[in-house]
Amino acid sequence: MFFKPSLMAAAVCAALTPFTVSAQSNTNTVTVSANPLGKEESMQILSPTKVLSGSELRSKIGSSLGETLGSELGVSASGFGAGASRPIIRGLEGPRVKILQNGMSVADVSGLSNDHAVASETASSLQIEILRGPAALLYGSGAIGGLVNVVDGRIPTSLSQQLNGEVEIKYAGVNAEKAGSFFLDGSVGEIALHLDGNTRNTDDYKIPGNPSVHGDGDTNGRLLNSFTHEHSLGFGASLIRPWGHIGASVQKMADRYGIPTEEKSFIDLDQTRVDIDAVLNRPFFVFDTLTFKAGGTDYQHTEKLQDGTPATYFKNRTIETRTGLSHTNWNGWEGNIGLQTEHANFSALAAETGRADTVPTTRSVSNAVFIVEQKNFGGVVMSGGARIENVKRQPQAEFQLPERSFNLHSFSIGALVPIADGYSIVSSLSTSQRAPTTEELYSHGPHESTLTFDIGDNHLLREKSKNLELSLQKTTGLVHWKVNAFLNKVENYVFGEIDGLRVNEEGEHDLEGEFTQRFWKQAAATIRGGEAEIGINQFGEGFSIRAFADTSRGNLDAKGNLPLQPANRVGVDFGYRSGAWRNTLSILHAQKQDRLAASENFVTPSFTKVDVNVTYTHPYRNTQLTWFAQIKNLLNQDIRLATSVLKETVPQPMRGLICGVRANF
Repeated sequence: MFFKPSLMAAAVCAALTPFTVSAQSNTNTVTVSANPLGKEESMQILSPTKVLSGSELRSKIGSSLGETLGSELGVSASGFGAGASRPIIRGLEGPRVKILQNGMSVADVSGLSNDHAVASETASSLQIEILRGPAALLYGSGAIGGLVNVVDGRIPTSLSQQLNGEVEIKYAGVNAEKAGSFFLDGSVGEIALHLDGNTRNTDDYKIPGNPSVHGDGDTNGRLLNSFTHEHSLGFGASLIRPWGHIGASVQKMADRYGIPTEEKSFIDLDQTRVDIDAVLNRPFFVFDTLTFKAGGTDYQHTEKLQDGTPATYFKNRTIETRTGLSHTNWNGWEGNIGLQTEHANFSALAAETGRADTVPTTRSVSNAVFIVEQKNFGGVVMSGGARIENVKRQPQAEFQLPERSFNLHSFSIGALVPIADGYSIVSSLSTSQRAPTTEELYSHGPHESTLTFDIGDNHLLREKSKNLELSLQKTTGLVHWKVNAFLNKVENYVFGEIDGLRVNEEGEHDLEGEFTQRFWKQAAATIRGGEAEIGINQFGEGFSIRAFADTSRGNLDAKGNLPLQPANRVGVDFGYRSGAWRNTLSILHAQKQDRLAASENFVTPSFTKVDVNVTYTHPYRNTQLTWFAQIKNLLNQDIRLATSVLKETVPQPMRGLICGVRANF
C-alpha cells in the first residue's frame, strides 16, 4: 500500500469537525461533461444519455464500475468476480466501450480481457455519464457500444470560498467489506485545491448455494478467491483567473484482487496517473473557449499464481492530449473542433523468461481530428459530427511482426424534432470505424486468468459499423419517458473463436493441457434491440416510480449468436421521499438467456433481484450526516449473469446488508 491507513483516518476525523455547511443545489439539471457541446442530459441528440450523480450515484456505487452501472438502461456487467467487472452496453464490450476519466482515456488494459479491472475509482466520483451511440465517436474510433465517463473533479475549475467535501465509511456483511472514501475542496488565494482518497478491503463473498451449477467445487458458502483490496489517493490544484484556469493532478492507485477460478490466481495492479487541464476564455474573436487536456499514465499489473509466483507482467504507458476550440454562435451554429493524439507502449511478457508469450511489446500511435456542430432550425435541432483518425501498431523489431496502419473515418448526423410540448423524436445515423487492438493482431500465448491460449491475426482489417437509432421521448412534467430502438451492422467484426482444443503453455496439443485455444477472427455482425423507460415524480417529495425494459441481440452473420449476450430485462424502482427520509425498493428481473454462441453450452436461468435502500439525512453541527442501509439480493437468489465468462462457476453474492454514514460539509 502506498499510503498508510492513518491518512484515511485523519481525513475522516477532519471531515467530522465543525465547518460551515456549503449550499447544496436543488436543481435537477445535469450537464454532460463528456459532450463537447456541454448540453443538458435531456438535450442530447447524438446519443441517448444517462447521468448518475448525487444521492442516486451514492446509492448505486459498488465494488466495480460494472456493478455500479449494471442496472442502468441498456447496460450490463461482465461479472468476473468482485474485483473485475466492466460495463457492457447493448451487448458490446471490450474495446467497443470506451472508459474515460474526466474526458480522457483511463488507459488501462481492462478492454483486453474480462479479468482485468477498470483502473478508475468510483467511490469518490461526483458524476458518472453513459453515452451510447454515435456521440462516442468523438472520443475515439470504434466505440460503437458507447462510452462511460467518470467525473471526479480532481482538477478544480472554480474557487471554493471555504473548505467543503464529503467523507463516507461503510461496512458490508456479505464480504466483510470495510471501506472509506473522501474528497476535499478548498482554495488559497487564486489557487483551488482538491484531495481525494479511497480504501476498500473485502474477504471472499458469501453465495447462496454451490459455486458451480454442476454441483461440484467448494461448498463452504463462499466464492473462494473473490477478495479485493483497493486503495487510491489523488491530489489536484488549479490557478483560477478571469481568463480561465490551468491545473494539474496526480493519482496513485493500487488494487489486489482474486480471480475466482480453480487456479486461484490473483492480480496486483498499480497505476500512476498525471493530468493537465487548461481552459482559456475568448482566445480568438470567433471562439468562446480553448481547452487543452493532457494525460500520462503508467499502468502495470502482474498476474500471479496461487502461491504468489508471478506469471505474466502487463504494462501500458500512455500519453494522450486533447485540444478543442468551441463556439456558440456562428450564424446560429454552436460546436467544437478538436485534435486528439495518443501514444501508448503495451506489453504482456512472461515473468519467468521475459518473452512475449502473450502479447509482444508494441507501440501504438493515434492522431485524430474531430468536429461536432449543432443548430436550431425553427425548433428542429440538427447535429453533425465527424472524426478522421490514423492508428499505427508497431511491434518491436525483435518480434519480426509486421507493422499495421489504419485510416479511420467516422461520421454522424442527428435531429431532435419536437412533436408537441415536451415531446420529441430523436433520430441519428452514424458510421464508425475501429482499428484492431494490439492483442487482436499480435497475441500468441497463454492467458492464465482466462485459461485461454490466444492467437491473434496480424492481417485483420478495420471494423466498419453503421448504426441507426430512433427515440421517442417526453422530458417535461411529472411523467418522463423514452423509447429507443437501434440497429447496428458491422463489417469485419473481430471476435474470439474458441475451438475447444486443449493445449499446454507452449501451445502444443495436449489432452491434459491447461489452456483452450482462442483465435481472433472476423465476420459480419448485426446488433439490434430496444429500450423503454418511464419515470413518475422522480425528483419530488412523496412516492415515485421508475420502470424500464431492455433487450439486445447480437449475431455473427452465418455463424450464430455473439457470445456473452445480455438477457432480456425488466425492472421497477419504487421510491418514497419525505423530509429527511429517502427509501427505494428496486426489482430487476432477467429472463432465461438461451441465445448461445457456438462456444457456449450453458443456458443462464432467469432471476429476480430485489434491493432495498434506506437513507436518513440530518444536520449535525455544521455538517449534513446521511445514514444509509442497503439490503442487496433480498430474495437470496442464485444469480448468474449471462454476460459473465464465468457464469457456470461464479454466482453473484447472496443476501447481504450494507450500512454506513456519509458526511457532507
